[in-house]
Amino acid sequence: MRYNILVVDDEENNLQLFIRTFRKKYEVFTAKTGIAALDILKNNKIDLIISDQRMPEMEGVEFLKQSMDISPESVRILITGYADANAIINAINTVKIHRYIKKPWIPEDLINVVDASLELYQLNIDNQQLTFDLKDLFSGTITAITEALDAKDPYTFGRSKRVTYYSLETGKYLNLSDTLLSELELAGLLHDIGMIGISESIINKSEMLESEEFEIIKKHVNTGVKILEEIKQLESVVNIVRTHHERYDGSGYPFGLKGEEIPICARIIAVADAYDGIVSDRAYRKAVSHEAAKEELKKEIGTQFDGGIVDAFLAVIDEARYKADLICSEPDNKSQE
Repeated sequence: MRYNILVVDDEENNLQLFIRTFRKKYEVFTAKTGIAALDILKNNKIDLIISDQRMPEMEGVEFLKQSMDISPESVRILITGYADANAIINAINTVKIHRYIKKPWIPEDLINVVDASLELYQLNIDNQQLTFDLKDLFSGTITAITEALDAKDPYTFGRSKRVTYYSLETGKYLNLSDTLLSELELAGLLHDIGMIGISESIINKSEMLESEEFEIIKKHVNTGVKILEEIKQLESVVNIVRTHHERYDGSGYPFGLKGEEIPICARIIAVADAYDGIVSDRAYRKAVSHEAAKEELKKEIGTQFDGGIVDAFLAVIDEARYKADLICSEPDNKSQE
Protein backbone atom coordinates (compact mmCIF):
# COMPACT_ATOMS: atom_id res chain seq x y z
CA MET A 1 0.00 0.00 0.00
CA ARG A 2 1.32 3.46 -0.94
CA TYR A 3 0.54 5.84 1.90
CA ASN A 4 -0.06 9.58 1.50
CA ILE A 5 2.21 11.90 3.50
CA LEU A 6 1.70 15.63 3.95
CA VAL A 7 4.81 17.70 4.78
CA VAL A 8 4.43 21.30 5.99
CA ASP A 9 7.48 23.58 6.09
CA ASP A 10 7.94 27.20 5.03
CA GLU A 11 11.41 26.59 3.58
CA GLU A 12 11.51 25.32 -0.01
CA ASN A 13 14.87 23.56 0.44
CA ASN A 14 13.48 21.54 3.33
CA LEU A 15 10.42 20.54 1.30
CA GLN A 16 12.60 19.35 -1.56
CA LEU A 17 14.66 17.28 0.88
CA PHE A 18 11.49 15.71 2.24
CA ILE A 19 10.36 14.87 -1.29
CA ARG A 20 13.70 13.24 -2.16
CA THR A 21 13.63 11.30 1.10
CA PHE A 22 10.14 9.83 0.75
CA ARG A 23 9.05 9.85 -2.89
CA LYS A 24 10.21 6.29 -3.64
CA LYS A 25 7.97 4.75 -0.99
CA TYR A 26 5.17 7.26 -0.41
CA GLU A 27 3.00 9.81 -2.17
CA VAL A 28 4.23 13.16 -0.85
CA PHE A 29 2.08 16.31 -0.59
CA THR A 30 3.76 19.56 0.46
CA ALA A 31 2.65 22.94 1.76
CA LYS A 32 4.52 26.04 2.93
CA THR A 33 1.84 27.26 5.35
CA GLY A 34 -0.64 25.71 7.73
CA ILE A 35 -3.52 27.31 5.84
CA ALA A 36 -2.44 25.73 2.56
CA ALA A 37 -1.96 22.40 4.32
CA LEU A 38 -5.50 22.46 5.73
CA ASP A 39 -6.83 22.89 2.17
CA ILE A 40 -4.87 19.81 1.11
CA LEU A 41 -6.34 17.83 4.00
CA LYS A 42 -9.86 18.81 2.98
CA ASN A 43 -9.37 17.42 -0.51
CA ASN A 44 -7.11 14.40 0.03
CA LYS A 45 -6.87 11.38 2.29
CA ILE A 46 -3.67 11.89 4.27
CA ASP A 47 -2.28 9.05 6.36
CA LEU A 48 0.62 10.87 8.04
CA ILE A 49 1.37 14.56 8.64
CA ILE A 50 4.84 16.00 9.27
CA SER A 51 4.87 19.63 10.31
CA ASP A 52 7.60 22.06 11.23
CA GLN A 53 6.82 24.05 14.38
CA ARG A 54 8.14 27.51 13.52
CA MET A 55 6.26 28.83 10.49
CA PRO A 56 4.71 32.22 9.61
CA GLU A 57 0.94 32.76 9.83
CA MET A 58 0.31 29.56 11.79
CA GLU A 59 2.73 27.58 13.96
CA GLY A 60 2.94 23.82 13.70
CA VAL A 61 1.06 23.00 16.90
CA GLU A 62 -1.88 25.18 15.89
CA PHE A 63 -1.96 23.63 12.42
CA LEU A 64 -1.87 20.09 13.85
CA LYS A 65 -4.65 21.02 16.26
CA GLN A 66 -6.88 22.21 13.42
CA SER A 67 -5.94 19.18 11.34
CA MET A 68 -7.58 16.92 13.94
CA ASP A 69 -11.03 18.18 12.98
CA ILE A 70 -10.44 17.43 9.28
CA SER A 71 -8.41 14.23 9.47
CA PRO A 72 -8.61 12.73 12.98
CA GLU A 73 -7.14 9.37 11.93
CA SER A 74 -3.90 10.81 10.52
CA VAL A 75 -0.66 10.14 12.39
CA ARG A 76 1.05 13.42 13.41
CA ILE A 77 4.79 14.16 13.69
CA LEU A 78 6.17 17.53 14.80
CA ILE A 79 9.58 18.85 13.73
CA THR A 80 11.05 21.13 16.40
CA GLY A 81 14.19 23.04 17.29
CA TYR A 82 16.00 22.56 20.56
CA ALA A 83 14.40 25.71 21.99
CA ASP A 84 10.84 24.50 21.40
CA ALA A 85 10.32 22.45 24.57
CA ASN A 86 7.09 24.29 25.39
CA ALA A 87 5.75 23.57 21.91
CA ILE A 88 6.46 19.87 22.39
CA ILE A 89 4.63 19.77 25.71
CA ASN A 90 1.72 21.70 24.21
CA ALA A 91 1.58 19.34 21.24
CA ILE A 92 1.56 16.23 23.42
CA ASN A 93 -1.24 17.64 25.57
CA THR A 94 -3.47 19.08 22.85
CA VAL A 95 -2.87 17.54 19.42
CA LYS A 96 -1.93 13.92 20.17
CA ILE A 97 1.32 13.92 18.22
CA HIS A 98 2.73 10.44 17.77
CA ARG A 99 6.38 11.52 17.63
CA TYR A 100 8.50 14.65 17.52
CA ILE A 101 11.80 15.04 15.69
CA LYS A 102 14.48 17.55 16.66
CA LYS A 103 16.37 19.60 14.12
CA PRO A 104 18.65 19.01 12.37
CA TRP A 105 17.16 15.67 11.36
CA ILE A 106 18.91 12.85 9.54
CA PRO A 107 16.99 11.39 6.56
CA GLU A 108 17.62 7.76 7.57
CA ASP A 109 16.36 8.39 11.10
CA LEU A 110 13.27 10.19 9.84
CA ILE A 111 12.52 7.33 7.44
CA ASN A 112 12.64 4.87 10.36
CA VAL A 113 10.28 7.04 12.40
CA VAL A 114 7.83 7.43 9.51
CA ASP A 115 7.89 3.71 8.67
CA ALA A 116 7.21 2.78 12.31
CA SER A 117 4.46 5.39 12.58
CA LEU A 118 2.70 4.08 9.49
CA GLU A 119 2.92 0.52 10.80
CA LEU A 120 1.03 1.74 13.89
CA TYR A 121 -1.42 3.59 11.64
CA GLN A 122 -2.15 0.40 9.67
CA LEU A 123 -2.54 -1.58 12.89
CA ASN A 124 -5.14 0.92 14.10
CA ILE A 125 -6.97 0.68 10.77
CA ASP A 126 -6.95 -3.13 10.96
CA ASN A 127 -8.26 -3.04 14.53
CA GLN A 128 -10.95 -0.60 13.47
CA GLN A 129 -12.06 -2.94 10.67
CA LEU A 130 -12.05 -5.85 13.11
CA THR A 131 -14.37 -3.93 15.41
CA PHE A 132 -16.71 -3.16 12.51
CA ASP A 133 -16.71 -6.85 11.53
CA LEU A 134 -17.43 -7.90 15.10
CA LYS A 135 -20.34 -5.49 15.29
CA ASP A 136 -21.87 -7.06 12.20
CA LEU A 137 -21.10 -10.60 13.36
CA PHE A 138 -22.71 -10.18 16.76
CA SER A 139 -25.54 -7.82 15.80
CA GLY A 140 -28.18 -10.53 16.17
CA THR A 141 -26.77 -11.68 19.51
CA ILE A 142 -26.60 -8.12 20.81
CA THR A 143 -30.21 -7.49 19.80
CA ALA A 144 -31.32 -10.65 21.58
CA ILE A 145 -29.43 -9.66 24.74
CA THR A 146 -30.83 -6.13 24.88
CA GLU A 147 -34.36 -7.43 24.30
CA ALA A 148 -33.88 -9.96 27.11
CA LEU A 149 -32.74 -7.18 29.44
CA ASP A 150 -35.75 -5.06 28.48
CA ALA A 151 -38.04 -7.99 29.23
CA LYS A 152 -36.56 -8.36 32.73
CA ASP A 153 -37.03 -4.69 33.59
CA PRO A 154 -39.99 -2.96 31.92
CA TYR A 155 -39.03 0.31 33.60
CA THR A 156 -35.84 0.54 31.55
CA PHE A 157 -37.12 -0.52 28.13
CA GLY A 158 -34.69 0.66 25.45
CA ARG A 159 -32.08 1.67 28.04
CA SER A 160 -29.08 0.09 26.31
CA LYS A 161 -29.91 1.77 22.99
CA ARG A 162 -30.40 5.17 24.61
CA VAL A 163 -27.19 4.96 26.64
CA THR A 164 -25.33 3.89 23.51
CA TYR A 165 -26.68 6.79 21.47
CA TYR A 166 -25.90 9.36 24.18
CA SER A 167 -22.40 7.88 24.51
CA LEU A 168 -21.73 7.98 20.77
CA GLU A 169 -22.83 11.58 20.45
CA THR A 170 -20.56 12.50 23.37
CA GLY A 171 -17.67 10.56 21.83
CA LYS A 172 -18.12 12.33 18.50
CA TYR A 173 -18.14 15.70 20.27
CA LEU A 174 -14.82 14.72 21.88
CA ASN A 175 -13.41 13.74 18.45
CA LEU A 176 -12.78 10.12 19.41
CA SER A 177 -11.35 7.97 16.64
CA ASP A 178 -13.61 5.69 14.61
CA THR A 179 -12.06 2.71 16.38
CA LEU A 180 -12.94 4.06 19.82
CA LEU A 181 -16.44 5.00 18.65
CA SER A 182 -17.01 1.45 17.43
CA GLU A 183 -15.77 0.03 20.73
CA LEU A 184 -17.96 2.55 22.56
CA GLU A 185 -21.02 1.43 20.61
CA LEU A 186 -20.50 -2.25 21.38
CA ALA A 187 -19.72 -1.53 25.03
CA GLY A 188 -22.76 0.72 25.36
CA LEU A 189 -25.06 -2.00 24.09
CA LEU A 190 -23.43 -4.66 26.27
CA HIS A 191 -22.49 -2.74 29.41
CA ASP A 192 -25.33 -4.17 31.50
CA ILE A 193 -25.28 -7.68 30.05
CA GLY A 194 -24.48 -9.05 33.51
CA MET A 195 -27.92 -7.96 34.75
CA ILE A 196 -29.19 -11.11 33.04
CA GLY A 197 -27.97 -12.97 36.10
CA ILE A 198 -29.70 -10.73 38.68
CA SER A 199 -33.01 -11.83 40.18
CA GLU A 200 -36.07 -9.95 38.90
CA SER A 201 -37.23 -9.58 42.50
CA ILE A 202 -34.22 -7.32 43.09
CA ILE A 203 -34.34 -5.52 39.74
CA ASN A 204 -38.05 -4.70 40.10
CA LYS A 205 -38.10 -4.04 43.85
CA SER A 206 -40.33 -1.05 44.60
CA GLU A 207 -38.31 0.04 47.67
CA MET A 208 -34.71 1.13 47.94
CA LEU A 209 -32.32 -1.80 47.95
CA GLU A 210 -30.81 -3.15 51.16
CA SER A 211 -27.03 -3.15 51.34
CA GLU A 212 -26.92 -6.92 50.71
CA GLU A 213 -29.09 -6.51 47.63
CA PHE A 214 -26.91 -3.72 46.30
CA GLU A 215 -23.87 -5.99 46.67
CA ILE A 216 -25.68 -8.51 44.48
CA ILE A 217 -26.41 -5.81 41.90
CA LYS A 218 -22.72 -4.89 41.85
CA LYS A 219 -21.88 -8.44 40.80
CA HIS A 220 -23.43 -7.79 37.39
CA VAL A 221 -20.13 -6.23 36.28
CA ASN A 222 -18.13 -9.42 36.86
CA THR A 223 -20.97 -11.52 35.45
CA GLY A 224 -20.95 -9.44 32.26
CA VAL A 225 -17.20 -9.79 31.95
CA LYS A 226 -17.41 -13.58 32.35
CA ILE A 227 -20.03 -13.76 29.60
CA LEU A 228 -17.94 -11.73 27.15
CA GLU A 229 -14.31 -12.52 27.98
CA GLU A 230 -14.29 -15.83 26.10
CA ILE A 231 -14.61 -13.80 22.88
CA LYS A 232 -10.96 -12.79 22.52
CA GLN A 233 -11.73 -10.22 19.81
CA LEU A 234 -13.83 -8.25 22.31
CA GLU A 235 -10.97 -7.66 24.75
CA SER A 236 -11.07 -3.85 24.52
CA VAL A 237 -14.87 -3.86 24.77
CA VAL A 238 -14.74 -6.15 27.81
CA ASN A 239 -12.38 -3.71 29.53
CA ILE A 240 -14.94 -0.94 29.08
CA VAL A 241 -17.72 -3.14 30.47
CA ARG A 242 -15.43 -4.07 33.37
CA THR A 243 -14.80 -0.44 34.36
CA HIS A 244 -18.03 1.46 33.63
CA HIS A 245 -18.96 1.60 37.34
CA GLU A 246 -15.63 3.05 38.45
CA ARG A 247 -15.83 6.61 39.78
CA TYR A 248 -13.55 9.49 38.95
CA ASP A 249 -12.49 9.93 42.60
CA GLY A 250 -11.62 6.24 42.99
CA SER A 251 -14.65 5.24 45.09
CA GLY A 252 -16.29 3.08 42.43
CA TYR A 253 -16.21 -0.65 41.82
CA PRO A 254 -14.92 -3.27 41.23
CA PHE A 255 -11.29 -2.01 41.25
CA GLY A 256 -11.36 1.48 42.74
CA LEU A 257 -9.74 3.04 39.66
CA LYS A 258 -9.66 6.82 39.50
CA GLY A 259 -9.20 9.62 36.99
CA GLU A 260 -7.68 8.64 33.67
CA GLU A 261 -6.95 5.14 34.96
CA ILE A 262 -10.54 4.55 33.84
CA PRO A 263 -10.81 4.09 30.03
CA ILE A 264 -12.36 7.12 28.36
CA CYS A 265 -15.19 5.04 26.87
CA ALA A 266 -16.07 3.75 30.34
CA ARG A 267 -16.09 7.33 31.67
CA ILE A 268 -18.47 8.32 28.87
CA ILE A 269 -20.84 5.41 29.45
CA ALA A 270 -20.87 6.18 33.19
CA VAL A 271 -22.27 9.66 32.51
CA ALA A 272 -24.75 8.51 29.85
CA ASP A 273 -25.93 5.62 32.01
CA ALA A 274 -26.41 7.85 35.05
CA TYR A 275 -28.39 10.43 33.05
CA ASP A 276 -30.70 7.79 31.59
CA GLY A 277 -31.27 6.33 35.03
CA ILE A 278 -32.19 9.73 36.46
CA VAL A 279 -34.69 10.66 33.73
CA SER A 280 -36.35 7.21 33.60
CA ASP A 281 -39.11 5.89 35.81
CA ARG A 282 -37.85 3.17 38.12
CA ALA A 283 -39.72 0.65 40.25
CA TYR A 284 -38.80 2.60 43.39
CA ARG A 285 -39.16 6.22 42.15
CA LYS A 286 -40.48 8.48 39.44
CA ALA A 287 -38.33 10.03 36.74
CA VAL A 288 -36.56 13.36 37.31
CA SER A 289 -36.78 16.14 34.71
CA HIS A 290 -34.16 16.63 32.01
CA GLU A 291 -32.97 19.95 33.46
CA ALA A 292 -32.77 18.56 37.00
CA ALA A 293 -30.81 15.56 35.69
CA LYS A 294 -28.24 17.86 34.10
CA GLU A 295 -27.77 19.63 37.43
CA GLU A 296 -27.30 16.27 39.16
CA LEU A 297 -24.52 15.40 36.74
CA LYS A 298 -22.78 18.73 37.38
CA LYS A 299 -22.86 18.10 41.14
CA GLU A 300 -20.91 14.87 40.66
CA ILE A 301 -18.05 16.37 38.62
CA GLY A 302 -14.77 15.38 40.19
CA THR A 303 -16.36 12.73 42.39
CA GLN A 304 -18.38 10.32 40.25
CA PHE A 305 -17.64 11.85 36.82
CA ASP A 306 -14.88 13.34 34.69
CA GLY A 307 -15.68 17.05 34.27
CA GLY A 308 -14.59 17.10 30.63
CA ILE A 309 -16.90 14.20 29.83
CA VAL A 310 -19.82 15.86 31.60
CA ASP A 311 -19.23 19.10 29.67
CA ALA A 312 -19.23 17.20 26.37
CA PHE A 313 -22.34 15.25 27.35
CA LEU A 314 -24.22 18.41 28.30
CA ALA A 315 -23.25 19.96 24.97
CA VAL A 316 -25.07 17.23 23.02
CA ILE A 317 -27.83 15.90 25.27
CA ASP A 318 -30.52 18.53 24.57
CA GLU A 319 -30.76 17.34 20.98
CA ALA A 320 -29.65 13.74 21.52
CA ARG A 321 -32.50 12.84 23.89
CA TYR A 322 -35.10 13.44 21.18
CA LYS A 323 -33.23 11.43 18.56
CA ALA A 324 -32.64 8.60 21.04
CA ASP A 325 -36.40 8.21 21.49
CA LEU A 326 -36.78 7.72 17.74
CA ILE A 327 -33.95 5.18 17.62
CA CYS A 328 -35.40 3.15 20.46
CA SER A 329 -38.73 2.93 18.64
CA GLU A 330 -37.03 1.10 15.73
CA PRO A 331 -37.21 -2.62 16.60
CA ASP A 332 -34.35 -3.89 14.40
CA ASN A 333 -32.01 -0.91 14.44
CA LYS A 334 -28.45 -2.16 13.90
CA SER A 335 -26.53 1.08 13.98
CA GLN A 336 -26.50 4.06 16.29
CA GLU A 337 -24.87 6.33 13.73
